[in-house]
Amino acid sequence: MRAVLNRPHLICLVALVVGAAAFPAWAAPFTPTTDGQVLERLPARASDPAARELQALRQAWRAQPQDLGAATRLAERYFDEVAATGDPRFIGYAQAALQPWWSLPAPPPAVRVLRAMLMQFDHQFEPALADLAAALVAEPANAQAWAWQLAIQLVRADYAGARLSCQRLQALVPPLLGAACQAQVDAITGRAPAAAAALRSALQLADVPPAQRLWSLTRLAETEERLGRFAQAEAAFRQALALGLPDVYLLAATADFLLDRGRPAEVLSLLQGQGRADVLLLRQALAAQASQHASAQALAGELAARFDAARQRGDTSHRKEEARFLLDLRGDVPGALKLARENWAEQREPADARTLLQAAWAARDRSAAEPVLQWLASSGIESVALRSLAAQVQGLR
Repeated sequence: MRAVLNRPHLICLVALVVGAAAFPAWAAPFTPTTDGQVLERLPARASDPAARELQALRQAWRAQPQDLGAATRLAERYFDEVAATGDPRFIGYAQAALQPWWSLPAPPPAVRVLRAMLMQFDHQFEPALADLAAALVAEPANAQAWAWQLAIQLVRADYAGARLSCQRLQALVPPLLGAACQAQVDAITGRAPAAAAALRSALQLADVPPAQRLWSLTRLAETEERLGRFAQAEAAFRQALALGLPDVYLLAATADFLLDRGRPAEVLSLLQGQGRADVLLLRQALAAQASQHASAQALAGELAARFDAARQRGDTSHRKEEARFLLDLRGDVPGALKLARENWAEQREPADARTLLQAAWAARDRSAAEPVLQWLASSGIESVALRSLAAQVQGLR
């Protein structure tokens, strides 16, 4: 039974779900046919402790692929690589490690939680929630399961459920994470100033591990930005970046903040060499276009090729990002609106709302934005950007 959260920065998917919309889909899970077959060559030196750790976990799994502990440890480590690098291939590797248990109707709780984490990347939210619920029946103190249940509930705009999950989680995690969990729910349900204050207070606690501090600072930055307190938001983003931890969600959120402030050159600098993750390649392409950089056409072309490849695989988990690509880089308003509406039907977070509002405004189609307008009214979310867009759309005839 795991009573503590092993990866504090994964309490919420916006990170990462994180994500479900943050990372486009991956190729089919790959299972090596021999012990010597290469899965992945990481761009890291042998002296890198993280590379050595991953290599040791792989070796242990290859020696005993039926050993539950070896498999789950490797799968968890692969999942961490997705959050750090945005490379979706690690999702397939994680699923391959869990293959002996993957199709079981009632696998061990550790596998249920990992299976849920992996399924939500493909927007399989209902089966993921079912796995998490079953894991929590078996292990009520499994903080990781509570955290992922909370994350999916937030993506689905189930705020009552998310608040209950947060209450259960708070008893299992350090004070900062408990405060951050509460603040995350508060920030989207009409209590953003209190949420920001709570996060600031919790961040003053001594001996806060860097991963917990990064996660909380990112949440604080987003909350301050929604409130229109841009100087405070930028300070929080900068503090999070200064920790030096690899985190795709933080980079994407910071890039969006800078793009909104009309500072595309800073985005290109921030994301230099980060195009491996599709979400970061999109921000690079947007920044290149805004600054009329020589790389703009090439970046947009590469991004289009990636979306085409995903579509050929039958992947539909990238709709929000592709809608933004079509609207801002291709001028395809009907295509962008279609994808934005389909995306909203599956996930309903602030970034999803913004994408649909922008597409509806460009299409001069108020009715298309009606679900978001209803969500804005019912959630009570405080966001100067969303409220401004909503006012524009509501003025359409």
